[in-house]
Amino acid sequence: MMQRREDTFLQRSGARLARVTSWAGPYAVLVQLLLLGAALLTLSRIGLMAWQWDRVAATGIVGRILVQGVRADLILLGYLIALPLMLAPLLAYQKTLRIWKAVSVTWVTFALIFIVFMEVSTPQFIMQFDVRPNRLFIEYLSYPSEVIATLWNGFRIALVLGVLATIAFTIGIYKLLKAASINVTTWRAWKVLAAWPVLVVLVFVQIRSTTAHRPANPALFALSGDSMVNSIIINSPWSVLDAIYSMSKEANSSEIYGEYPRDKVFATVKSAPWLRDLKFTNPELPTLHQQTAFVQRERPLNLVIVLEESLGATFVQSLGGLPVTPELEKLKGEGWWFDQLYATGTRSVRGIEAVVAGYAPTPARSVVKLSLAQQNFYTLALGLGQKGYHTEFVYGGEAHFDNMRGFFTGNGFQSVVDRKSMKPVFEGSWGASDEDLFDKSLERLKILHADGKPFFSLIFTSSNHEPFEFPDGRIKLHDPEKQTVNNAVLYADYALGRFIAQAKKEAYWKDTVFLIVADHDNRVYGDSLVPIKKFHIPGLILGADVQPKRIKTIASQVDLAPTLLSLIGVSSEHPMIGRDLARDSETPGRALIQFDNYFAWLDDSSATILRPGQAPLLGAYDFGTGVMTPQTTAPDPAKVDQAMSHVILPSILYREQKYRLAK
Repeated sequence: MMQRREDTFLQRSGARLARVTSWAGPYAVLVQLLLLGAALLTLSRIGLMAWQWDRVAATGIVGRILVQGVRADLILLGYLIALPLMLAPLLAYQKTLRIWKAVSVTWVTFALIFIVFMEVSTPQFIMQFDVRPNRLFIEYLSYPSEVIATLWNGFRIALVLGVLATIAFTIGIYKLLKAASINVTTWRAWKVLAAWPVLVVLVFVQIRSTTAHRPANPALFALSGDSMVNSIIINSPWSVLDAIYSMSKEANSSEIYGEYPRDKVFATVKSAPWLRDLKFTNPELPTLHQQTAFVQRERPLNLVIVLEESLGATFVQSLGGLPVTPELEKLKGEGWWFDQLYATGTRSVRGIEAVVAGYAPTPARSVVKLSLAQQNFYTLALGLGQKGYHTEFVYGGEAHFDNMRGFFTGNGFQSVVDRKSMKPVFEGSWGASDEDLFDKSLERLKILHADGKPFFSLIFTSSNHEPFEFPDGRIKLHDPEKQTVNNAVLYADYALGRFIAQAKKEAYWKDTVFLIVADHDNRVYGDSLVPIKKFHIPGLILGADVQPKRIKTIASQVDLAPTLLSLIGVSSEHPMIGRDLARDSETPGRALIQFDNYFAWLDDSSATILRPGQAPLLGAYDFGTGVMTPQTTAPDPAKVDQAMSHVILPSILYREQKYRLAK
């Protein structure tokens, strides 16, 4: 009985929809896509605006958001209409009307489901990344098992309801369109063919959406100083499709900020105080230079890097965050503590390329995943391997995730130890717990030390990752509910403290430098184009003979590798442009920050922000409050040069395969 009532309702709705669009004849199904798609996207945008009303209202452009949102929706719908429109001259006739109906109804159903799926996915993505789904959405889809496990364990109810709703909507919309197509009227062949070029021109204008030199793109809709609000103006399907298109051209990704002279790129980068007096050794490799270790040693020290998942300054009380890292706070007085260290991006692979390779960020995917960086791309492991080090990567999850295994083994890491090599006591969605990871690492460090060769070990944690699973009974919970980010950080901190305490008891401690650093913060959000505060991360260097010290200058993750080489006593050639803070930690510094399609050059006085398709923006950043205020004055041209040079350089070096050692 219920099924009959539902079918009757859909048939009546289909009949009404057919009457509304009957004037369009065989093109009616495409008009239905336009009407239904526009209604769905507008309703979704209104819902997102209501959810984020405080930030939307603060921009003062509510009306423009709605109007420009419709404009962006029409662009997307134009793309979706274009394909079946191209087939109309072949099929939209009386003899082939049955085939035309089947093709067009199926396509329109698919298009509407795509719209619904992306819009339904949007709130959770915004909660995590503070923007609509973008290239990160595509990257995560490459690892369905990890993503599904995370969703199932952390968002089970939302996942089930979302899947059921999508299935129900698919069935409903298909029946609605099928019912509407029954009443599609036929036109004579001459009328179909006469209307077709007119419709093609209209859809072309709809997609282009401007009379300017270039067609409209998502950058055109950046109308406020809040990147999240700007992303609400466009729609999620277009955002993702644009990301896919951009990813296909990412070898030239940095060119989105405009043309810039190649020679000026190299000259500007090399003018940095820490690079200008160095010897650049190979004209074919523009950044390859000789670095002499500031700390001279008879025998170089071992190196261990602990890359902590999602451990931003948000969770470090002495950096203005929550009191959920007591072990790290205890350790900070034993070594070099960074007051103003900034991550280069928002993904683990971005942190890896910066910390392990000293590679600056670009708008493209991390080089960990890009094809031209899978061999002979400089990393600390590659450089130290040539100095006789044993190099190793230890990870509690599956090392193939984000192509880490491929990148590491192709670029100097002689061995990879992951979940398959462990017997964890506790295992979550992302693999072995941090305790199990560190226990395995302690075992491996003993073996490496016994071998007699210097070693470099990269240890990458994962317990502080949604759905925040960790063993019971280890910590006093910060939040009443167990599986929260604050509790996961407390556990990760507990495991880290336990690891360092045990490492101190081993013979290799006196000969090993340890770096503890975050890959990025857990969530990046804020009502500014680049939420700089959420890129602030802790960093600590300790072990061996490292004396307590506070690094107060602004530093970037790309500065860590050159500094570590100097501290462990390794002089070498490398292409890294970061700063050796062992030699000079007093000169004013800078940070390089990539957020979505924005690049920020942050120094002591301001932030210079590069925007695709728009002029650079000057921002006044308050380090105390973490608030960046856009300025009406133009940024300093010299700082624009620095920003442009530093974002274009890595793109050039990747594309021309020049971020490497001499052969």
